[in-house]
Amino acid sequence: MIRFTHLLHGGGTVSRVYSHRTKPLREVPGNLLAYTGVVRPVVFWNVTRRCNLSCRHCYLDAGPDQAGDDELTTTEARALIDDLSDLGIPLLIVSGGEPLVRDDVWELLPYARKQGMAIALSSNGTLITPEIARRLKESGVEYVGISLDGADRETHEYIRNAPGCFDAALAGLSHCRDAGMKTGVRFTATRENVGDFERMIRLSRDVRTDRFCVYWLVPAGRGREIYEEGKLVPEDSRTILDTLYRSARETGPNGMEFLSVDAPQDIVYLLERLKSEDPEEYTHALQLLDCQGTGCSAGFRVASIDPAGNVYPCQFAQADRFRIGNIRDRRFSTLWNDSSNPVLQEFRNKTDNLQGACSECSYRKICGGGCRVRAWYATGDFQAEDPFCDLVIRNHRDHQD
Repeated sequence: MIRFTHLLHGGGTVSRVYSHRTKPLREVPGNLLAYTGVVRPVVFWNVTRRCNLSCRHCYLDAGPDQAGDDELTTTEARALIDDLSDLGIPLLIVSGGEPLVRDDVWELLPYARKQGMAIALSSNGTLITPEIARRLKESGVEYVGISLDGADRETHEYIRNAPGCFDAALAGLSHCRDAGMKTGVRFTATRENVGDFERMIRLSRDVRTDRFCVYWLVPAGRGREIYEEGKLVPEDSRTILDTLYRSARETGPNGMEFLSVDAPQDIVYLLERLKSEDPEEYTHALQLLDCQGTGCSAGFRVASIDPAGNVYPCQFAQADRFRIGNIRDRRFSTLWNDSSNPVLQEFRNKTDNLQGACSECSYRKICGGGCRVRAWYATGDFQAEDPFCDLVIRNHRDHQD
């Protein structure tokens, strides 16, 4: 996750970060958790594979036809929450599928909050009525991220395969805001919706959301089926980065926050622009990166648990190749602290043996070689270069010329 707003307006963020460095983890504001120096992971928990939508790019292959027979029971889920609480994780992100279709979610959310955890919800928004929003707030949910993949009904509903889901998602955002929770819009950029990008930012401002997050398409779940046709060409990804940068600059640190997800190399773009345009903020950005650490957080500051209790380095790495273990066999804390686990070793030492253009790149220690899942998908090699990286693409063009 690249926090454009924090890094572009680093002076104020740096002072806030240092004022919280010695405080107990649960007293640190959610938007500063990444800078605490604590290496316990933010956990993405897919509580169900069931969903009322069937989105074209879903990384979990969720949908209405999923039975959910392998889901953790309520007793198992509560035991997991106890373990995560004992481990002292900074944030639990409850996701799906659509988490609100799980019957015991109203038991699990307040239980997690009672155990002292900060909770965020990842939702498609369509099931969030005013009453549901009120219950989420009362259950301890502090933030709700809602997916919007188009600035109009036609695009969003084509990608999400459900008529009426655009208006319902917007209504869900509004209800969450009215209930007193922070909200965010999540936009997965593909060739099908790249033309909506600037309008998406305007729409997000209009609905007064707190955060706008760009997700780059990853070949996971159904995302694999559309990846080749859906992935952006370099010119389009650069246009998105330019717009994201400009929007974060113009908005300032007290307005809507801008971020990008699953392209750690975005930090190179941001640092290069700052270095030439604003040397002072460039220095502040380096200070923040020194606190946060650089590169992909998978397997280090981020973990993922699927509905059946399988543990992975991140939510986009849910393939057998990257399975760390299952909480039905060993507690999450035991799995996560097993330094001999081969998958964790790979992710935690991923810059040691990078291949291709990444092996020679002067930025490899900053971006960590981009996304390892994307590299593995493209080549079958975990250490291969990330083909989505603009520097990799330029390197290949130079060699061809």
